[in-house]
Amino acid sequence: MTTEQNLRAKRFSGWAGVAGVFIAMGATELFAGMTDDVPSAISAIGTYVIDISPAWLKTFAISAFGTADKAVLAIGIFLVAVIIGWFLGKASVATPWPIIAGFAIAGIVGVAAQLTQPNVSGLLAAISTTVAMGLGISTWFGIKTWAGGGTSRDITDNDVTDMSRRRLIVGLAGVAIVTAVAINIGRGKIRGRADAQLAALILPEPVEIQLDPTAANDFDLAGVPPIVVGSATFYRIDTALVVPTIDPEEWTLTIKGMVDEEIVLTYDQIASMPLVERYVTLACVSNEVGDNLVGNALWTGVFLRDLLDMAGVQDGAQQVVGRSIDGFTVGFPIDAALDDRDALVAIGMNREVLPANHGFPARLVVPGLYGYVSATKWLTEIELTTWDSFDGYWIPRGWSKEAPIKTQSRIDRPRNRAKVEAGSYTLGGVAWAPTKGVERVEVQINGGPWALAEITDPLSENAWVQWKLDSELPAGKHVISVRATDGTGFTQTEPNVSPRPDGAEGWHTIEVTAEEVEQ
Repeated sequence: MTTEQNLRAKRFSGWAGVAGVFIAMGATELFAGMTDDVPSAISAIGTYVIDISPAWLKTFAISAFGTADKAVLAIGIFLVAVIIGWFLGKASVATPWPIIAGFAIAGIVGVAAQLTQPNVSGLLAAISTTVAMGLGISTWFGIKTWAGGGTSRDITDNDVTDMSRRRLIVGLAGVAIVTAVAINIGRGKIRGRADAQLAALILPEPVEIQLDPTAANDFDLAGVPPIVVGSATFYRIDTALVVPTIDPEEWTLTIKGMVDEEIVLTYDQIASMPLVERYVTLACVSNEVGDNLVGNALWTGVFLRDLLDMAGVQDGAQQVVGRSIDGFTVGFPIDAALDDRDALVAIGMNREVLPANHGFPARLVVPGLYGYVSATKWLTEIELTTWDSFDGYWIPRGWSKEAPIKTQSRIDRPRNRAKVEAGSYTLGGVAWAPTKGVERVEVQINGGPWALAEITDPLSENAWVQWKLDSELPAGKHVISVRATDGTGFTQTEPNVSPRPDGAEGWHTIEVTAEEVEQ
């Protein structure tokens, strides 16, 4: 066989290897959708990748991709697998052992990652993954043989004909369709189970109901987010590649550690307790100045302090540790659980059962603390311990252990580098300082004097406010800055400080162009 024929044969076998990877990955997702006992191998591997990734890489991913970081990771895992399949296929042009070994190793890694997930059947995971890897190998062999017009060895002895190429293209297209269908069915079944469970639940009526926002609370200004952000558009940052599906009838919350009596509560028990509503703004510590990883919602739940009282807080307890079903952990001072900020174990969001992607069945909502030390989604355990005996998930990765939310403000109207009509223009945005409240917001245009903006009546001390300012913007470029002063008298300072290690600081500043409109 000539050198050119050999190169063609390797490329041909490489594409067959890619097809094998497609089918194997689609099969794992399909099997995950067929039973609760087998988690997605792709998701399990992705979760492991997240856990072992260095802190700087995670920070970059959140900063660069925001709430799309998990989709980017999933695509990355898929591309890496495809590349590996390509090279294994090329290496297997004369003998199948390289690709067989590659799929075997991938299967072992997949099962090992699955076993780190909760409520997994090791036997079913091993069987389903073995079948998926076998399908991948069979696909490689089948595509290579069928498109080559003979046995797997014929491809090494004959040139790749036009018919072979057409067969290869048809085969790859068919594999892509089958893979897409398998993944959609698998993910659809997973979502369907979760949706059915949520749809069957009704959020009980709270004993303390907050008033709905009025015109005094919400300017309803175009470009400025609503004072209460809808559950579907509320930002999501967490370490779960795929949202956990949890059966509320099997879920429990354990409170243990430095307590007089360890208690285990079911979903029904928590839902039957006196529920309260609270408006609380949550913020991600990775939020850059002016970014959108922050939002305000109406949360329904039970006071965390009441649950801790049920267990009995022992002297010397200093830290509340929250554990998620996906292994994520947080830790915050116990004072934040017991004081009048009204920390919640929430089971509702915006008067609906807590959505799966925001933590169903229950999550922690602790006003005034960044989410990475407090906002445990898919909560399954609370432990009381000392301050030095435990560090939450992000602390060994270089983030501060104490993480009060910093006073911040943002310009939402207009957007940075926007073009607006010259003349009268209403600037607008939001400002937040949970547990402290926003006292005032000021706006500066082109380095001039600070002008006092109008702010909405706060829904609570823990909720953000909107601000607006009627201004005149003559034709040309304009630099606009905003700063907020909180209830303690602290006013934001100008220097821009990056989020790491304990939150961003600085004035949000934008540049816009005002243009004359021809009549």
